[in-house]
Amino acid sequence: MAAAAAGPATAQRFLPSFSDALVDEDPQAALEELTKALEEKPDDAQNYCQRAYCHILLGNYCDAVADAKKSLELNPNNPTAMLRKGICEYHKKNYAAALETFTEGQKLDSADADFIVWIKRCQEAQNESQSNVRTLQSKIKYDWYQTESQVIVTLMIKNVQKNDVNVEFSEKELSALVKLPSGEDYSLKLRLLHPIVPEQSTFKVLSTKIEIKMKKPEAVRWEKLEGQGDVPKPKQFIADVKNLYPSSSHYTRNWDKLVGEIKEEEKNEKLEGDAALNKLFQQIYSDGSDEVKRAMNKSFMESGGTVLSTNWSDVGKRKVEINPPDDMEWKKY
Repeated sequence: MAAAAAGPATAQRFLPSFSDALVDEDPQAALEELTKALEEKPDDAQNYCQRAYCHILLGNYCDAVADAKKSLELNPNNPTAMLRKGICEYHKKNYAAALETFTEGQKLDSADADFIVWIKRCQEAQNESQSNVRTLQSKIKYDWYQTESQVIVTLMIKNVQKNDVNVEFSEKELSALVKLPSGEDYSLKLRLLHPIVPEQSTFKVLSTKIEIKMKKPEAVRWEKLEGQGDVPKPKQFIADVKNLYPSSSHYTRNWDKLVGEIKEEEKNEKLEGDAALNKLFQQIYSDGSDEVKRAMNKSFMESGGTVLSTNWSDVGKRKVEINPPDDMEWKKY
């Protein structure tokens, strides 16, 4: 019975003013009474504003912003409702929207110092957020290299799930959004130097990196990855063994060091057939001396790709003849 008697007493206590002081004292009870009052009078802008305040005190920011917006629909010139809407947006980390709301509210009541305080908080939060984004962008590197038919961009991000990676291709733009294991978002947007074929471009998520392959419409060499405006007529692609390894227009990377850092993880990515053989040749070339590299280049080019020698003392003083496999025959057409 005591609980039943408390209802009218509570209503008497909060009605008709629902002052901030009473809401501060018991926001949950005030919320319940304001809800009842709004059922009876659904067009009361002040009650929506006060119920928004209840929700703010209870941490219900989505409900609070909805009530603040409703209050402003009924009374657009209510600076208190504007303040509470901005506070909700701030706590939801929508700092740009909150700053705009507080700025509009200040126009309604320039004497209210709360607007000045919250505007400053928004500006500080925005600066901190932008600084965090810049720090994240600088920590995560990307590199690129090219073949005759593709441009390959590699994002050095480990242990991400495929569902957390979104890559979009357009004719001259690449966009990537990655949800990192830390919960942060990493984004990359590149304005490409030359057009690509979006529908034939793909990406792959590996344990050590994200590999993005963009299809070239024709076999031309890209002088750089990004660019805009008029560009010189691209040169025909000429195979260059040095470009088996990525090069970046942004910085120079020690690829031998990088291989050492991720070697253990890449051991788990088992390669078979041609892929394993190509990796072996690339490793030999990477670790070899200048003489080894010259020998590999000379033997490969002179033999039409049928011989690959690392012995410069042998191939350096003779022309390497074409030597197809035993079950094949070399023919000129």
